Amino acid sequence: MSKRLLLLLLLGVASAKTATPEIDWWENAALYQIYPRSFQDSNDDGVGDLNGITQRLGYLKEIGITATWLSPIFTSPMADFGYDISNFTEIDPSFGTLDDFDAMLAHAKSLGIKIILDFVPNHSSDECDWFKKSVAREPGYEDFYVWHVGKHNPETNQQEPPSNWISVFGGSQWTWVHERGEFYLHQFQRKQPDLNFNNPLVRERMLEVLRFWLDRGVDGFRIDAVPHMYERQNADGSYPDEPISGWGSNASAYDYHDHIYTKDQPATVQLMYEWRDFLLQYQAEHGGATRVLLAEAYSPVETLSAYFGNGQRQGTQLPMNFQLMYLNGYSNARQVVDSIDYWMNTMWAQHQTANWVVGNHDTPRVADRMGAHKVDLLNVIVNALPGASVTYYGEEIGMSNVQTPCTEISCDARDGERTPMQWSPLRHADFSTAPSTWLPLSPDYQRFNVKTERGVARSSLQVFKAMQQLKRSAAFMAFKQPGGFSYKALTEQVLQIVRTNGVSEEYRIVVNMGNRIEIIEQLVDKVFEYVLVTTYSVHRAGETVDLNERLVLMPYEAIVLRWSR
Repeated sequence: MSKRLLLLLLLGVASAKTATPEIDWWENAALYQIYPRSFQDSNDDGVGDLNGITQRLGYLKEIGITATWLSPIFTSPMADFGYDISNFTEIDPSFGTLDDFDAMLAHAKSLGIKIILDFVPNHSSDECDWFKKSVAREPGYEDFYVWHVGKHNPETNQQEPPSNWISVFGGSQWTWVHERGEFYLHQFQRKQPDLNFNNPLVRERMLEVLRFWLDRGVDGFRIDAVPHMYERQNADGSYPDEPISGWGSNASAYDYHDHIYTKDQPATVQLMYEWRDFLLQYQAEHGGATRVLLAEAYSPVETLSAYFGNGQRQGTQLPMNFQLMYLNGYSNARQVVDSIDYWMNTMWAQHQTANWVVGNHDTPRVADRMGAHKVDLLNVIVNALPGASVTYYGEEIGMSNVQTPCTEISCDARDGERTPMQWSPLRHADFSTAPSTWLPLSPDYQRFNVKTERGVARSSLQVFKAMQQLKRSAAFMAFKQPGGFSYKALTEQVLQIVRTNGVSEEYRIVVNMGNRIEIIEQLVDKVFEYVLVTTYSVHRAGETVDLNERLVLMPYEAIVLRWSR
């Protein structure tokens, strides 16, 4: 056999071994959540806006972002900062105009960045025209929301709520409207009345909203509050009381009841399939890249699996996985593996899909949940695992929560994780040139900011950017290939993630979650190169280590090692 033929045969074997299933853009995406009020102010009013986002899109390109999800930018009284929408197809003036939106979208497309909008279908604002028409029982809107006359109390001669249901924010889910003579349902604030998805007209109106934004060119939607879309109703039209959960003694608190009638109802799963069918039809008619649906659902993984699909019908591509957000400063490697297993044993086993959320606008930042010294560890883990990563703005530079006083503008317990993006050590962190900003800047913004961290070799920003580059490597893209990835706790505190294409390239990501030096003996009979090191490492990129001997890890050290043939 000639040397040329032998070489061709070997190349053919290598090609066969490295052949991988086709991967759609969202399956390995680096997603990035922007809270628009806090990303960049362009008009000197102290509040972020669309033109500000447009100005900063180049930064997203720099750090390797595939798509950015924008928290609500629609017309709203701002009782819940945009999650109370009064018009689903208008831009709130505080953020700009539709022309500003179109300009932002066009610039994003020119950079290859996809735009995902927050879709808030469960409820509207009580200032929405739909609700006003429903209160007045205008034809076509009588049952646009969930109404009920309630229960008559003969002793007080008053109408009482139809059920004992408690809202997410505390207090009854039912509010009386004298003009209509009935209670309306609101699973959240009383200024956020729930739409009635049992009404076909409501479902049709929401499809019109989706089409409006798809026609403008958006690439998908993050669906807010998915588990709350439907409620259980008895055959006689009444609503059943929910049982006591045993989790507290405050009967007005949300956790007081077990929400078996107001969360994750079977009809909600069908609604997700209906919306995916709509996107598939739109795709067939208009072509282009896949439009994606993310589902915000703090639900059991079995329910998330149903939201993804059932084998016959497809649902949301990315039911958001919040498991790693539950880690804290004391979490060790074995607990990290347990959190990963919770998802992978169901979602990967059944659907070969994964996503990993670092944080969001409702959750304290990683620096506060786990400690500033573990920010890089979580960013490395999330981006080393197979699937999509979801980063909340500022987590890539290690932003922390800020103590925020109550003001006329805002008095929300979640304000601490919503403060302005820290761009530079200059005044107001280059977020705004206004006299003041809508929320205060962190007192440590002169240390933790984009400009400063660009110039520091092992900063959180540099670690984040390096991990995004690795996500596009051949070994990382082979995650659907058999044996393309693995993960395990090497010790109580040391986590290892392996990514390989099975032939020519292998990465070992090793993370020490603990505060002591760890020594790993005879890991594998190969010599690896350090390609990424974090602040706590004593090594440099380019050094080598023989893993058949020993690997020494400093406390809180994360490294990426590469072997290639």
